[in-house]
Amino acid sequence: MMFKKILIANRGEIAVRVIRACREMGIIPVAVYSNVDSKALHVRLSKEAYLIGDAMPSESYLNIDKIISAVKKSGADAIHPGYGFLAENSEFVRRCEEEGIVFIGPGSEPMQLMGEKTRARSMMKDAGVPIIPGTLKPVVKESELREEAEKIGFPVLLKASAGGGGKGFRLVNEKKDLLSSFQIASSEAQASFGDPSLYLEKYMKEPHHIEIQILADKTGNIVYLGERECSIQRRYQKVLEETPSPFLDDALRHKIGRIAVKAAKAVAYQNAGTVEFIVDKDKNYYFLEMNTRLQVEHPVTEMVTGIDIVKSQIEIAAGRPLAFSQEDIKPKGASLECRIYAEDPNNDFMPSPGRIERLRSPDGGPGIRYDNGTYEGYEVPLEYDPLLSKVITWGATRKEAIQRMGRALSEYQVYGIKTIIPFFKRILKHPDFYQGNYNTHFISQLEKEGNSVDPEEQVVALIAAGIKSYRESRAVFACKQKNNKSNWKLQGRIRAFSHRI
Repeated sequence: MMFKKILIANRGEIAVRVIRACREMGIIPVAVYSNVDSKALHVRLSKEAYLIGDAMPSESYLNIDKIISAVKKSGADAIHPGYGFLAENSEFVRRCEEEGIVFIGPGSEPMQLMGEKTRARSMMKDAGVPIIPGTLKPVVKESELREEAEKIGFPVLLKASAGGGGKGFRLVNEKKDLLSSFQIASSEAQASFGDPSLYLEKYMKEPHHIEIQILADKTGNIVYLGERECSIQRRYQKVLEETPSPFLDDALRHKIGRIAVKAAKAVAYQNAGTVEFIVDKDKNYYFLEMNTRLQVEHPVTEMVTGIDIVKSQIEIAAGRPLAFSQEDIKPKGASLECRIYAEDPNNDFMPSPGRIERLRSPDGGPGIRYDNGTYEGYEVPLEYDPLLSKVITWGATRKEAIQRMGRALSEYQVYGIKTIIPFFKRILKHPDFYQGNYNTHFISQLEKEGNSVDPEEQVVALIAAGIKSYRESRAVFACKQKNNKSNWKLQGRIRAFSHRI
């Protein structure tokens, strides 16, 4: 039986995305919000919304008790977690199970299994899935740390056992830096995940980050929806994704897809998930981790397959079997996604909160999708991830998808805050990206080349500066004229008064 009402335990563009999927399915969406999000777009789009606390995530979007309370008040049948916040929190899922609330995602057990990175690596190895050389248990003692690192061989990666997203993550090139890097990464892991444990992994040179989107229903059917190339990363976080990968050939993508299904079966996985791999320059592939949630970059897969992954999540959670088989999935064309952050690319990508004074969206023309969580006049808060929106393009070929992205970004205008749109324009015009000749080191190499300015953008900036200067000077002149007229009137009144005296 399909749900009548779903509470979305998230904010921003992903909350808007889920709200729209619910409406198309005839389901009532329920929003939650913190006190700084009362005017957010996801709240405006929901007829029913509940205040869950202060701006700090721990007081609102990460507060399990308040989320559960909002579900009960609203009478919602299920919770969709989006991504981030509580989306991969197995304790939250367990609480939903205890309360009789359907969680739209995997069960608490497979989530916990795949969330513990060392345990997941061990399980994948037992299941015959190739893993990156490294430790299968967290490293605790200093002597063990040195011994394992020397066994693996430098450079090595230190990674948080309970984490992801680049937190608790350090590249160690030399033995002398091992202990200090371990202490820093462990402290960061504790702060981010409440768990300081780390494990070691062999560092792969010139790697590609490839992920496979899977869907698994409750009857045991599991399919993969192709791969996504996620190698355009800054500080180990993805910023631009595409499908298909320009690096893989058909034989390898199908082989990795089948391995991803095998990995999901090993933990009896259900709902949407992503199995991530590292592929080296010689096209050897290794299991990296499994993300037990919807991914930020899921739209590129939707664009080439025609499958709505969010609707599929909801249908699976409601007990419906997949409406398609592996043979039915035939991706067409190519798709790119750019994540638009409120960050200043000329100031080390520092967050740029503030009011959006003017906004022109890029959602016109064929092959363009715009997943947005903002509007003109919206105040971008400092307290949360600065992701504003995502621009997704589709083309019959990769070249066409890139050209459409360039056109869409040229039309996308945001005034009042800084965004990384200019940074994406540089990427799209770079010959290595255009030719598909890149790996996870692309952005670091791009930054070494310096911040070249597009001549067209420079002209536009100069014109805008001139117009601003002209308007300001006109305003000053008008103000002086007004003051002069006032002075003349005042002087006339004084003279008239003096004559009467």
